[in-house]
Amino acid sequence: MQFKSIKPTNQSFASYFILSFLRIVLVFVPQLGYIHPDEFFQSVEVVAGDEYGLEVTRTWEFNTTFPIRSMAISYFGMKIPFSLLRFVSMYTNYYLGINLRGSYVTLVFPRLLMVALSFVNDWSLYRICRSYGLQYQFRLIILASSYVMLVYATHTFSNSIEMALCSLLLYIVSDCMIHSNTIIYQQEFLDEKYRKAQRTIEKVRFYKLKMSLPSHSLNKCVIMATLCVVGVFNRPTFILFGMPLVFHWLLRGMGTKMVSFTDFNLRVLTFFLSAIPSLVLFIVVDSIYYGYLTMAEIDWQEIGINNFVVTPVNFIRYNIVSENTAQHGVHPFYTHVFVNVPLLYNVLGVLAVLSLIFLIYRFASNDYTSLPRAQSFVGLMLSAIFFPIISLSLINHQEARFLIPITVPLVLLHAPKLQVGLTTSYPFKVSSRLKDFLYHYFLGPAVSPKYLLKLWYTTNVFLTLFYGFLHQGGVYQVAEYFSRQADVRSTNVQIHLVTSHIYSLPQCFVGMPSTETLLVNPNNGQKYRRTKQFFLYEYGSLDLEQLYRKLKLLVDVCEMRSISANQRYRLYLAIPSSLSEQLNDIFQNRTAALIKHSQVRVFYPHLSIEALPKMFGQHPCGINTDADELDDTCPIYALEDEQNPFSVGRLLKQFSSVVHQFGLILYRIEVRRIK
Repeated sequence: MQFKSIKPTNQSFASYFILSFLRIVLVFVPQLGYIHPDEFFQSVEVVAGDEYGLEVTRTWEFNTTFPIRSMAISYFGMKIPFSLLRFVSMYTNYYLGINLRGSYVTLVFPRLLMVALSFVNDWSLYRICRSYGLQYQFRLIILASSYVMLVYATHTFSNSIEMALCSLLLYIVSDCMIHSNTIIYQQEFLDEKYRKAQRTIEKVRFYKLKMSLPSHSLNKCVIMATLCVVGVFNRPTFILFGMPLVFHWLLRGMGTKMVSFTDFNLRVLTFFLSAIPSLVLFIVVDSIYYGYLTMAEIDWQEIGINNFVVTPVNFIRYNIVSENTAQHGVHPFYTHVFVNVPLLYNVLGVLAVLSLIFLIYRFASNDYTSLPRAQSFVGLMLSAIFFPIISLSLINHQEARFLIPITVPLVLLHAPKLQVGLTTSYPFKVSSRLKDFLYHYFLGPAVSPKYLLKLWYTTNVFLTLFYGFLHQGGVYQVAEYFSRQADVRSTNVQIHLVTSHIYSLPQCFVGMPSTETLLVNPNNGQKYRRTKQFFLYEYGSLDLEQLYRKLKLLVDVCEMRSISANQRYRLYLAIPSSLSEQLNDIFQNRTAALIKHSQVRVFYPHLSIEALPKMFGQHPCGINTDADELDDTCPIYALEDEQNPFSVGRLLKQFSSVVHQFGLILYRIEVRRIK
């Protein structure tokens, strides 16, 4: 595979810096999109709950009896910055009246840390290109314009941290490879000169030059081993991404006279020994956090094997059981290759898959001379891309975000094709009319860049808007709404929130104090816990008929407490607006029911894949759900429009109906009082 050199321009730098600035700006906007619950419940939800003492949801992954998530990364990377933020917030709140503990700061501050970390990918790509003499301006533009960098890399996913660590490890390995190749070439050159030298003084001079060459065999071993430990404790799947990179580092120079199997074995031993300090540190941090190891046991030196927990081992033990991973969704084995890779990288993803198929075809055709060498730069990049993809395809649960660590090697290999074309020469050995047509109208360098680059930018703009702002965009807004309500409402009013057909609500954005924290009354020294004021009921994609019965039961329970204990309450329902018509029908068909719902607010934009908008439905113009005033509802088209289905009025109402379905409605559920 050859890389065509492209002359750098100032415009390339300007485009890259604009896209980098956009990456930062989108954090402050902020992005309301909610890609997956793990972006909050594996990081911000837990850390904010611990640091601020908030009422949060701790998922099963942080169960102290069998924890599978390490808190060491979150502690050093997020808890310490949150502690500094809390310290600064005391002064800004006192002197300036600015509270740095609100919902907005809790959302944006961790993402600022992530966007800073995301530039490790850019730096690694730049350094690799500089080391190998590759054109880096266009590759940086392609990387920065990818929605993976604009959205995924700036969200608090452990996969985003894994991507940065993989990119950094890729740079270290590639740099060590070219450094070792240079030193080995110089050693072989000097050995040859030494053997051919006739005079003693020449032999001495070549010998001194050879001995002055720097060592390379164990170059950056400690840094690599530490990176690998950090990556495995962040996500144990890092083993699959790091294994081919470490293997190439161990394999450097093998096959030459200067490197033997003794050097290989020494590298392996040194690598494992170098990993021990960081390994012990992470195990101790996790053991203390989950309560396996206490300071009292350390003081009394009563420490045994049961005082330590290794979370990556628990993670692997859980995920190797297919029944466990099946609980989170079962996908076909080809999902990563044919769905997730194109979804993440569109044009580049398709090119990567086609290149894999082409390599397999060459191998099956015994065309070994056309295959890249195992110890080459291209061989390193191909193994960094396809080894983890194929390995992860063996697991029945496959999500697109699992593959984002392959971003940098993918851009390094295939980004130039978006500018110079799919192929620079006629790719077929035998000519034909069909092959000539494909080359001249699709594959040739004069044609393919015109549509490839446009398709790349268009797709990434759309996916940035979709995942960054539209997908589940109302969930954070609902949490922020109740955060403001908690500041102004009476303390003796309990809030009950029911959600349906949306992702789990991160309670760290609501900002309610924890009811598990044990407090002490300063006046009498009596210990107490706060009374729970916010109750969350999440029913996933529950059928709306069953949801109505759940609401009726909750109203009955709250009314009983209101009468017996004089406990005031408010019951709300958050549901996608695309389901409002069906929900209204259920309430209206129960005219004898004792509950009613009234719209409080609609949060835009929001889209739930579980409840996609319908093209035809009731136009939501002033719908009153009270059964006594049903005449206020209006259909999608008026009576005079029945004869003309394409009238302006009907089309406008149809468009308005579709737009209104891209929202999240908050309803107030109340008892229907008899007039």
